[in-house]
Parts: sequence; structure tokens; C-alpha cells
Amino acid sequence: MLSRSYFNLLNLDDYSSGGDRARIPRVISVPGIISDFDDHDGGLESDEAITPVHQERRIIVSNQLPLKAYKDSESKKWCFDWDEDALYLQLKDGFSPDVEFVYVGCLRVEIDPLEQEEVAQFLYEKFKCVPTFLPSNLMNKFYHGFCKHYLWPLFHYMLPFTPDHGVRFDKDMWQAYVSANKVFADKVMEVINPDEDYVWVHDYHLMVLPTFLRKRYNRVKLGFFLHSPFPSSEIYRTLPVREEILRALLNCDLIGFHTFDYARHFLSCCSRMLGLDYQSKRGYIGLDYYGRTVSIKILPVGIQLGQIKSIMSLPDTARKVKELKEKYDGKIVLLGVDDMDMFKGIGLKFQALGQLLDENPRYRGSVVLVQIMNSPRSQGNDIQEVQNEINKVVTEVNRRYGNTGYEPIVCINGPVSFQDKVAYYAISECVVVNAVRDGMNLVPYKYTACRQGSPYLDEGLGLEGSAAPRKSVIIVSEFIGCSPSLSGAIRVNPWNISCVAEAMHSAISMPDSEKELRHEKHYKYVTSHDVAYWARSFDQDLERACAQYYQKRCWGIGFGLNSRVVALGPNFRKLSVEHIVSAYKNTSSRLILLDYDGTMMPQDLVNKSPCQDVISVLNGLCNDPMNVVFIVSGRGKDSLENWFSPCERLGLSAEHGYFTRWTKNSTWESCGLAVDLSWKNIVLPIMEHYTEATDGSSIEQKESALVWHHQEADPDFGTWQAKELLDHLESVLANDPVVVKRGQHIVEVKPQGVSKGVVVENLMSTMRNTGKPPDFVLCIGDDRSDEDMFESIASSVASRSMPDTAEVFACTVGQKPSMAKYYLDDTFEVIKMLQGLSAASAHQFLKSPHNQVSFEGSN
Repeated sequence: MLSRSYFNLLNLDDYSSGGDRARIPRVISVPGIISDFDDHDGGLESDEAITPVHQERRIIVSNQLPLKAYKDSESKKWCFDWDEDALYLQLKDGFSPDVEFVYVGCLRVEIDPLEQEEVAQFLYEKFKCVPTFLPSNLMNKFYHGFCKHYLWPLFHYMLPFTPDHGVRFDKDMWQAYVSANKVFADKVMEVINPDEDYVWVHDYHLMVLPTFLRKRYNRVKLGFFLHSPFPSSEIYRTLPVREEILRALLNCDLIGFHTFDYARHFLSCCSRMLGLDYQSKRGYIGLDYYGRTVSIKILPVGIQLGQIKSIMSLPDTARKVKELKEKYDGKIVLLGVDDMDMFKGIGLKFQALGQLLDENPRYRGSVVLVQIMNSPRSQGNDIQEVQNEINKVVTEVNRRYGNTGYEPIVCINGPVSFQDKVAYYAISECVVVNAVRDGMNLVPYKYTACRQGSPYLDEGLGLEGSAAPRKSVIIVSEFIGCSPSLSGAIRVNPWNISCVAEAMHSAISMPDSEKELRHEKHYKYVTSHDVAYWARSFDQDLERACAQYYQKRCWGIGFGLNSRVVALGPNFRKLSVEHIVSAYKNTSSRLILLDYDGTMMPQDLVNKSPCQDVISVLNGLCNDPMNVVFIVSGRGKDSLENWFSPCERLGLSAEHGYFTRWTKNSTWESCGLAVDLSWKNIVLPIMEHYTEATDGSSIEQKESALVWHHQEADPDFGTWQAKELLDHLESVLANDPVVVKRGQHIVEVKPQGVSKGVVVENLMSTMRNTGKPPDFVLCIGDDRSDEDMFESIASSVASRSMPDTAEVFACTVGQKPSMAKYYLDDTFEVIKMLQGLSAASAHQFLKSPHNQVSFEGSN
């Protein structure tokens, strides 16, 4: 339940209000016109009108802009340059030069409020950057509070079990997170052309931003890429705002993850918490969400090879390499490059080196681990604790195994320039990436590229003119995103110190030929899957995912962070009570077909028997002599007979049409098929085996069918077991005249030729044979079995087996893809609509009573 104290944050229409807010000029889509300024003189003269030219644009939204900022020492003015190391800048390599990029995000420095408007104008004009100036208190709660100290540890599998170990959920920080995301959304809205632009949002800082954009623009073309891990459902479900974040991400058209594990965890959360199932079609994974298909992209990010090659080609880089080569002459250099945080496993790495030196005294004096530690990205006691642990282990290892002129561990505290890192990569025999959890980590990729070398680097390494194959070794944690793509790396469990020490020994003692083969394999991958490939692939999939809007109608529903968009076919519309009542009054031979579960009664009720309102409306419809009313259900005939005993003129079709009864006083008729039910002796033991093995599952035995239910089982396990049961039954029943079908949380085995569609055909045929072909057909259902009825009705219309003037209303319950042309939102609306028809019948009957028409017993 959302707090009233920040309900105003979810008012998505207020972004344009407030005249004192500094605004960024909109992009000029028509030369000479800036849409932010009103033309009080009546606009351009006719001879100045220019045909609009739409330039392709991508709006990149990230927590930080890809800019470096500093103040000029003389003018005291702010100066800005591109940050060439920023991924969000590098991704431009994957696009044509004709594509324009607009960046939305925060600056890394705090700008005085009096200077913000001037700085914003300058950044937009020169860099096409739109800064989001967050007040310092909001920034602290949003970034250092909710993002870095709550979300980030949680997404890296760290739960705050005690107040002393981690930050627990704080409502104020969550409100700050929502507020900050809304500021970002407002800035996007100031520059977006929603009909043309594609928006690409990055990382966990902005996970609710898609809801704000989707609410404002129903057809916005929106992608999101998560650069951190997505935790398993057992971890994620501890988040008090778990559904709000999931639903916000589902407001995107494409969601990207580095690995299948991360995507699988996200899909599992959607299944367990929102009841959404995913499908894989032609290599693409998609979730159906209110008629929209949310696509899932799995692709690890790459590096920008051009930047690395340009740095390797600098004479100054060769000089640095030569200096380092001389400094560590005769040494075997292992390298680590990590951020200073609790998940990088730096202390574990140092302990592993200590164990290596303890077990292999011959390496003392020759093996050096150089550890470059980048500056921490957050503040807090946890950073100091990590630093203290590292210092303690370094001191101990260097004291025990070092001597004068030799330190086994050399720590270099950042910031360290990328050029210096390239030099260290070039001289290192092995890189060790030992994180206990990391979203991606590009260090192994950069190391591989640098070990490939260049003429200048070869000169610094003393390899000038050498044609010797390149070699490298990577030790990588199995818990980081880049691990699956490095098939030639030595994968380790960072928590197993002995395992890491053994990996270090293997890397040092590995034959050169083996190192060459591993390097060749990695370099081939790194060069073919660079950042340009990643960006281009994501953008192509985003365009494909957004193409669905061209064939659908879209409108928004819901409030606040539960806002979402329904996208349905152009001919799929809500059934109007006034429209159907009008058609109902003008017809005289009506067929009304109603599913029961999920149509007349909600699915989640424990007591499935019909309430008095249902009985009353059915009797009202049945009392009209011009109506033939049937309940068409998958339930057994005994249940239906008991529940609807008060409805004397109601027709019942049980077990998907295997049994039919025209009125209460008539007998049940079977479908007329010569059915052999001996297959039950084979199926029942198999289903009993799966029921025993699947907690929460059950078997429903009908006279004509057997149904295995797994709605109460674990969602993932139940689905797996259902797939296995389906395959099992299809194989053993291949030669039997039965159909094995999967439905919503069920696997059903029933005779061939039995379906709700056949029921519709038989009823229509009977009415035609009595000289009363239906001129009004209403069919309502909610699940897959009801689609057979809709298909049968559509076939009857196409084959002209009904009068040309017949009114046909095929209606599904819920806004979802269907063969029906109409929908109603829920069972309440179904009953309300039927009550409208019943009332029309009562009024009509009083005016002109007719004699009852009977179809009972007709064939």
C-alpha cells in the first residue's frame, strides 16, 4: 500500500507544471522552430514552412552522465569533457553516425543552484546532455542510501540479518528512490519525441522510471539493461516493494541481462509473485503482460577495443611498460584490478596467495601479486571494514613470505589511469578476478586485449620483431557475469581458498602452448563481442520488440507504481452493455453459452458453488422462451447437476462436452462417440506417481477424462513436472484415441473429438434442424478450452451457417490475446452484463409473451 505522504510523486502529469523549474529546450524536429517557446505572432509565414525531417535518436538514461567535470582555476567556471571510459558513451560505436544521442543523468559534482540553469543549457547545446540536479539530501537518500546500501547488497545476495550488518529497508529512502526516478523521467519527457525516439534506461538505480514514462506515453519505445546481478527469488522476495519494481520493469519493451542466470531469476520472480509465464518463440524469450510482449535479452556487454588499441599505440604507454618490465624483472606477475568493496573478494585472493607461497616455497621471491584498487563508489562503515581486512592480510602475508626488496603483495590505491592499467595488463602473466559476486566485470576482457600487444608494447616488452604467439591466463570467479563467456579461463570458487591457490599454481606452471591456445580463444571472443556488437544487438531487438505497437491499440490502467498499459488488437474491444442489450432486444432465437470457473465465479474462491446472484440471473435468462442457455464447463456432471438444480430450464454441458443435458428434467446424453476408456488404467498410475513426487499436486477423475492439477505446487517445480508428465503421457498414449493437453496449471487426458468447440457445433446444428437457427449468439469464457468455442463460432460465421443478420458476441474474461472480439474485465462485469440481458427479457416478456420453444431431444 503506497503512503499518502508521497502519493503526489506518482502524479505523472505534473512534470510540465511549475513555472520556476528550469527547462531544457526541446530538440528541434523542424528547423527554425523550438517548441518550448510560444509564437505569439501567429507562427511562421507560409513560405517559411519546412517539411519535418525526423532524425533517428536514442535517449540514454543512466545514473551518471558520461562526462568529466572540473572548475577552471582562473575563470572559476565549470568545464566539461567526455569521459572516454564511460560505457554509455562507448555504446555509440554500435550505431550509424547519423543517429543522434541524448544523455540524461546526474553529474559527478555538485553544482550551485544559481549555476544550474546555465550549466544545463551549455551541456545540452554542446554535449546533448540533460543533467538531473538532485538536491544533496535527496541524492544521499537515493544513491548512498537506497541504491548502494540497500538495493546493491541485496542484488549481490547480502541480506541485512542484523542492524549491524547491512541496511534494512527504510520507507524514507524508498520514497527518495521514487522521487529521484521521477526527476529523471521528467527530464526525459522534456526532450523526447515519443513517436520517434527510443529510450534506453540503464541499471538498478532507475528501475521504477519505466512506469513514469509508460504512464505518460503509452507507446513509448523503452528498453532497460541491468548491469548488476538479479538475485534468485528467495532473495528478491524479501524486498518489501518487490511487486512495484517488477511491474515497473515490465513496463519496458525489452529487458536485458548479462547472463541467463540473471534472466532466469527475473522470470522466476515474475512467475512466483505475479503469476506470469514466459514463452520462447524462435529464439526469443517473452512475457505476455496485459497484451504486450515484454522481451528478454541475454547478452554480456563487451569492451571498446578501439580505445585500448589507441592507448597501446602511444609511445608513452610503451615507456611505462618498459619501466614496469624492468621493475619486476625476473618476477612472475599476477594482477588484480578491483573496486574497493565487500564483494570483490580481495582479502580472499590475498589469503590464497599466502597459501600458494606456504605450500610452494620455490615461488617465494619470484611471484608477485599486484593489486590495483579503484576508489570506492559509496561511503560507509563497510568500506572501512574491507580496507581494514585487506591491510591485515597484506601485512601478514608480506611479513611471513617477504624479505628485503621483495613483497609478495603490492597494493596500488586508486585512482589509477587507464593507461597505467594497460601497462600492468601487458606485463602480467595472469589476471585474477576473484569476486564473490559481480554483475559483469570487464577486467578479463581488457587484459586479453592488452596481452595481444602492439608494436609499441612489443618494444617495451623486449619482443620487437618477434612473431611469437601471444599468451595469457585468466583466473575467474564462477560467480561473476563474464565467467560463462570465458571458456578458456580457470574458473574458481572464491570462497575455497585452497582452490584459488591451486588455480594460481596451475596458471604459473602452465605450458606456453596451453597459454597460447587459451589466449587465442578469448581474444577471438573479445574482438567479435565488443561494446559495439552489444549495443547494436540490443537496439535491433528493441526495435523488433516495439514493432508490436503498430498493430495494437494501447491505453493505460492502474494507479501510481501499479500503472501499466494494455495493448490489444484493433478489433478487440470491451463489450458494451448498451450495445449487446440493443442487439438482444432485436433478435428472437438466442444461444447463450457460458463457461463457469473464471467466468461466472472467480478462480480464487475456495467454495466453487454458485452464489444466489448467479442462480437468479441464469433463471432470468432461461425464463425467456427465445433463449437457449447453456453452462459449458470442464467440470463433472455430478457437480454441475448439484450446483444448478434450482435452474430447471438451464442446459448443462459437462466434461468439455462429453455429457450434455438440455434441462433439469431431461437425461444426460453422451457425445455419441464410441469411446474406449481403457487408457485410464495406463494414465492413472502415471499421474499418481507424479502426484506423489510433486507436493501440492492432485488428480481429478472424471468419467471421460483424467486431470492432473499443480496450481498449489511450487510454480517452477510444478511447471517442470507438468512438462515431463506431458511428454511421458504423449509417448505411452501415442497409439490411443486420446488427446493430452496442457492447460492453466493442469495436464488433461481426454478422448479425441471431445471439446467445447464440438458442443457449440452440435447446439447450433440442433437449433437449425428445428427451424430456429440462432440470430443471436453470446459466448463467454476465460481460458484456453474456451478458445475452442470462439473458434467454432468464427468458423460458423465464415461458413455462413448462421443468418446474415445474426448478432455474434464472442467474449473473453480479462484483457488478453484471444480469438474473441470482445472482453470483459472480470466475473463481476460478466454478471452485471447478464443482469442487463435478463432485465431486457423480463421487460420484453411482459409486453409480448411467447410460448416456450423446446429443443430437447432433437438430433
